[in-house]
Amino acid sequence: MKEELFGRHGTVNAETAIYTYGEMVYRLALIQMKNRSEADDVFQEVFLRLVKYKDRIRSEEHLKAWLLRVTLNCCKKEFDKAFRRNTVAMEKECKSEESYEMEMPGNPVYEAVLALPENYKSVVHLFYYEQYSVREIGKILEVSESVVKTRLYRGREMLKEALKGEWESAGRI
Repeated sequence: MKEELFGRHGTVNAETAIYTYGEMVYRLALIQMKNRSEADDVFQEVFLRLVKYKDRIRSEEHLKAWLLRVTLNCCKKEFDKAFRRNTVAMEKECKSEESYEMEMPGNPVYEAVLALPENYKSVVHLFYYEQYSVREIGKILEVSESVVKTRLYRGREMLKEALKGEWESAGRI
């Protein structure tokens, strides 16, 4: 039986929020951070913040947008750390590690999305993987709808260019 997201006192039930939105938060953290351990850290930080600020959440729609915004902010904070700027990211984590369902090793589309610049990657992920509308993405990222449309267009163009060879060779087979 699924518990209610909001308790008797109108505050968010953090455990139910993790059950309901945990995969969404983890997918976004993973696509932003490109590293499981850092995505795990972001995931933990997001839900710790939820516990701290749960009395400020007004509705389920607000909760979902809040979680996405906090996830993106935590990812940005990780990228801004001096330690991260002075390290080199590993190309691939150990192959023996169980892969997350969205992550498909060798999938050219997945690899191309990961290679997009941060602004485009966020918009493409929210639009295609999380199924948000342009208006909702604008609210989550605190930008205008026209900015979202521009980033989607440019992100698609970058993906088209990056995948150009993949699709041409697939057509010949």
